[in-house]
This record gives sequence, structure tokens and C-alpha cells, in this order.
Amino acid sequence: MPEVTTGSGARTEHLEAAEGAVLRADDLVAGYLPGVNILNGADLYCRENELVGIIGPNGAGKSTLLKALFGLVRIGSGTVQLKGTDITNERADTLVSKGIGFVPQSNNVFPSLTIQENLEMGVYQRPKSFKKRFEFVGELFPALIDRRNQRAGSLSGGERQMVAMGRALMMEPSVLLLDEPSAGLSPVLQDEVFVQTRRINRAGVSVIMVEQNAKRCLQICDRGYVLDQGRNAYTASGRDLINDPKVIELYLGTLAEHN
Repeated sequence: MPEVTTGSGARTEHLEAAEGAVLRADDLVAGYLPGVNILNGADLYCRENELVGIIGPNGAGKSTLLKALFGLVRIGSGTVQLKGTDITNERADTLVSKGIGFVPQSNNVFPSLTIQENLEMGVYQRPKSFKKRFEFVGELFPALIDRRNQRAGSLSGGERQMVAMGRALMMEPSVLLLDEPSAGLSPVLQDEVFVQTRRINRAGVSVIMVEQNAKRCLQICDRGYVLDQGRNAYTASGRDLINDPKVIELYLGTLAEHN
């Protein structure tokens, strides 16, 4: 089994491997309050058509990293690049127009609007492309088309997650950021969300996913990052991480017993 990269080795490997990535973050330092950093030199990259998972203990900075990529948390130092262009600290609406979609963990639909109206909100910057993108999203999530006139507030948690993903896909993003997509869902609905995430990825969208369900995340992702204290603790393929004894011991508990 290839060695899981950690420490200074991970930093060196990142700088070499991130060349040509669709989205990359280098040495990010960021937080919600001045002088109080959540990210302490985090690195990340995602290649075209890749599915990248981010796992780690509570408070490790996983969601903060995603929000920093999307302009929702101010980056104090370090850079974010999209297809070679610096997008560090750009506004979220600008990033959407440039090809980054973001699905937050909660409050991710407009409950008083119908499914179709939610999807229309997703393409407000390019209303003329609605029909084409609606068809694309409908191929991924046929149930949304069948129930387009139903209000989002009446949907189950899993159905609302579909609407949120669908809305983020309406602007034809090259990268989709998912923050805890399985949070609060039953095991069956969690599995469905992971299946949908892989389906989106196979449709040509690069995906970066933060997840508490570490085992399932590593099972479906191409590569994974283990974040701890705001920086990369380990990085490797999902398969290598899920089978690495040190990662299991420190972050995945008794996961090995179930593999």
C-alpha cells in the first residue's frame, strides 16, 4: 500500500501535485475573529473531474476551509486559485459566476419557494440558461422535475439536500463544494446523498466534500485529506487513508473492524 503522506512531506508533495489543478489552496491562514485562526497553513487541491473528501475531528477547520475557498471566511494569508487565476477573498457571488458552487450544511433551500423556483434562484445571473440547466439537473435528480411545483419546505431532509445540490449546479460550476451533505439524515438517506454526489462527479463536475461520516466519504472519494488543528495531518487516496493504521487509530476509531 502506498505511504500516506503527512507533515513536511505532504507540503512538498502538494506543491508538486497541485500544478494544473482546477482549484488549489496554498498555506491558508484564516479565522472568524482577528488574531484567532482556525486554519493554520492548510493546503488543498482538486483536479478536473476529481472527488476530494475532507475529514477530521470536530473543530479541525473542515467547514472553515470550505467557506474560505468560497469567500465566506476572510483569508489572512495564503492563496486560492481557480484554473490558475488568483481568487483569494473574492466575493461569493463573483465566485459563483466564475464556476464555483457551494452547498451549505443547513438553511440551504428557500422553504417558501417551489422546487422550480429554487432552481431558478440558482441561475439568477444567467436566466436565459434556465431551460438547458434544468434539463441537466433533471437527469441527475428526476424526482425534482416530477415535483417541480412542490414547496421546498414540505420536503424531507434528503429531498431538500437534492434541491440544494441542484440549485448549486444550475450555474454549471466546474467545482462543487459540499459542506456536510449527509448531516442529520438517516443512514439510508445518507447513502443516497453519497450516491448522488458520485453521480454529480461522474457527470463532469469536480467535487470537494467535507464530511463527518468519514468511512463513507473515504469509500467514494478519489483522494482524501485529514485535517487536524487547521492544517493537513494526512493526505492520500481514499482507499489508502481508510486502511492506514495510524489514520484509523487517531481519527477513525474502530473503523478497521468493519472493513
